[in-house]
Amino acid sequence: MSRLQQNLIRLRAHAAREDGNVESALVIIPLLVLFLTGAQVIAATNLRNADLAMAQGDAAARAISQEFKPDDEIIEIGGRVQKIRVLVTHRSHTVPQLLPGLIELMGGSPVTDVVGVAVVEPR
Repeated sequence: MSRLQQNLIRLRAHAAREDGNVESALVIIPLLVLFLTGAQVIAATNLRNADLAMAQGDAAARAISQEFKPDDEIIEIGGRVQKIRVLVTHRSHTVPQLLPGLIELMGGSPVTDVVGVAVVEPR
């Protein structure tokens, strides 16, 4: 046999061995689940914070311009002399699911729902 054939036989024998594959799978699967869970929490938190900033900005802009949408709430607070009107806006966004079933397993829904509040400026 030639040296090339001997090396080829050794390479095939080495590739056919499966030592360590089960152990690697037992380590990498929980690590992958842990990583995806962490990424899911980070994504949900960042989306909620961005939605909160957008809802607050929308509420402030609408309160200044007094151009309200049909789903906005206007609450009047105050006494006899002057009433203060407060605008409440709602914003919701669907959270992407990186690990399917994780949010349902924790008993939640994959939606962020935030509120923006601003005082309506008198004209």
